[in-house]
Amino acid sequence: MNSREKGKRGELEWRDVIRSHGYEARRGQQFSGNPDSPDVVTNLPYHFEVKRVERLNIENAMKQAKAECGDKPPVVAHRKNGEPWMVTMLAPAFFNLIKQCQIKKNIS
Repeated sequence: MNSREKGKRGELEWRDVIRSHGYEARRGQQFSGNPDSPDVVTNLPYHFEVKRVERLNIENAMKQAKAECGDKPPVVAHRKNGEPWMVTMLAPAFFNLIKQCQIKKNIS
């Protein structure tokens, strides 16, 4: 199978997952990596690097996401065949997300 086609399908799948949760999303324009060309463009405050592979080198994927994320926190969305989507993010972004959830909970 052509890995470029599999990558494209993965990006479209992740786009659809984001949309299914009520957020805007579209596949990004595929220029050489920069903040203007994430794999999936959303109205969320994250830069998504999408990987649809059986053997993911998460360190390399995160390195790529960090190099291309600009001022947005990098996130790697990934899955293997027959497995659910997973999300990997840096710990500071994770704890910021938790903090934001707690603030919203306390306001309600």
